Amino acid sequence: MSTSSLAPSVTGRAVVPDPIVDAKLAKRFVMICALVPLLLLWWDAFHHQLGVNSVNFAIRTTGLFGLLMLTLSLVVTPLRRLTGATWLVAARRNLGVMGFVYIALHFTIFFAYDRAMSVSSTLEEIVTRKYLWFGTASLVTMIPLAITSTDAMITRLGPKRWKLLHRTAYLVVLGGVIHYYLLVKADVTKPFIFTVAFSGLMLFRIVDTGSKKLRPPPPKPKRNFWSGELVVKSITQETHDVKTFRFALPDGGPLPFHHAAGQYLNIALPIEGKTVKRSYTISSSPMPDYVEISVKRAPAGYGSHYLHDKVVVGDRIKISAPGGKFHFPGVTGTHADKRVVLLAGGVGITPMMSVIRSLTANKWKGDMYLVFGVRTRDDVIFADEIKALAAANPNVHVTLHYSTEHGHITADVLNKAVPDFTHGPVMMCGPGPMMVAMRKTLVGMGIPNAEIHEEAFVSPSTPKEGDVGGGDASEIDPEATRAYSFKRAKKSVELPGGLTVLEAAEDAGIEIPFDCRSGICGQCKCTLVSGRVVMESTDALTTKDRAANIVLACQAIPVSDIVVDV
Repeated sequence: MSTSSLAPSVTGRAVVPDPIVDAKLAKRFVMICALVPLLLLWWDAFHHQLGVNSVNFAIRTTGLFGLLMLTLSLVVTPLRRLTGATWLVAARRNLGVMGFVYIALHFTIFFAYDRAMSVSSTLEEIVTRKYLWFGTASLVTMIPLAITSTDAMITRLGPKRWKLLHRTAYLVVLGGVIHYYLLVKADVTKPFIFTVAFSGLMLFRIVDTGSKKLRPPPPKPKRNFWSGELVVKSITQETHDVKTFRFALPDGGPLPFHHAAGQYLNIALPIEGKTVKRSYTISSSPMPDYVEISVKRAPAGYGSHYLHDKVVVGDRIKISAPGGKFHFPGVTGTHADKRVVLLAGGVGITPMMSVIRSLTANKWKGDMYLVFGVRTRDDVIFADEIKALAAANPNVHVTLHYSTEHGHITADVLNKAVPDFTHGPVMMCGPGPMMVAMRKTLVGMGIPNAEIHEEAFVSPSTPKEGDVGGGDASEIDPEATRAYSFKRAKKSVELPGGLTVLEAAEDAGIEIPFDCRSGICGQCKCTLVSGRVVMESTDALTTKDRAANIVLACQAIPVSDIVVDV
């Protein structure tokens, strides 16, 4: 999906970004400042103005500026927390990378000129000189940090692992400070200043971490997963190709589950004699007695065609809910109590509507910035309600974009739609290509990758044939006891045979990643080492998975004792 340049806000309010906090400007400014000492050093070297011992001067200068930039990169976090100047985060990685460049140059000059490019002489010097132990250790530790400093590596490693790896920057600076202190023989004023600065940073980190542990944990959505039948109470035509289906208990009364805004439910549809499972985001606010999904009739949508063409009011549908971790309770994260940015494309508006409906109903005081991209004006789902919500709630700011009129969403569009757009949380949902492009744009604007959350769930267009695990459904015996053995966890439990591998793992206290519980997302894949299982849905398994005897933990029910590589 492509979207437009800025269209008028539904609220009619002009939004002007603060030029002082432009992330790209901050990055460029830091890079220019960081390069100035290097250019001056090169200029003096070119004109033979480095003094009597030019090599020693160059080594000392590059080392000093490298340590300075690495220390400044650690100063960004406390400075941001104390001042609220979140735009500083945009320059943190640049400072770290330039610090590595200076330290790498520091070592290169030492190796090339002081040691005459002799590997044996360099190694001998490192072994003999204590201060070089710490300097070399810091340089080696910096290499993986430099390699993983790109946005692509953040995505590949995942925000948690990336953050954990880059916390070793404190060890790098500590090693650099000790190296500098041991190197200086007379005046230790500069090393002492760095020691005081590093000690202050560590103290801040300890106090900040301790205060976080003392804070009450944020509320989490209730984790009661339910499965059963709900009846279709009403069907509403939202646009020419989108319908909203409302479900409730057949006899009325409160729903047997609770969901958080942004989560989804799983539906089992009886299509052509087969059970086809699909997951649809809940578009309604968490309500006690009904739940709604809004479904677009996709050209190749196997499930959506059935819902649009066959399902009528009064039909009973097998549903399990809730699923998904894409939700915004409104109180988590550094900035979540102030605002949330919602980026939606097409039918990706459904979780955003659930969030906005929920937050406005609960009188949330933070600002909600919705940027909603569609092809044409006729494709705006919930158009009247979005206008009404924006008119009734001054903290709801809506920007609509029409791709046929204005083209793609750009950083300029987002900066005009959202003031001070240098941080998240950002929730986005839409077609795959749109989310890939938006994440790249947002990271390029300086938005921390970890503060960008997306609903990337995609249902397959047609059901897949084939069994994995060699079992037959008629062999399932809920009364029989089966042994579930988890190889890596070194645990084995005996439980009723009607349980899935995922349910048995939960019972045994073993964590298996999952999202949908309906066999579509594929997060719970694991290898069946021995035994036989039956799976109702295998949508997430590829031909290669099947050949490798990989099963879906949320679907695999044993028909014998089993061992799984978990």
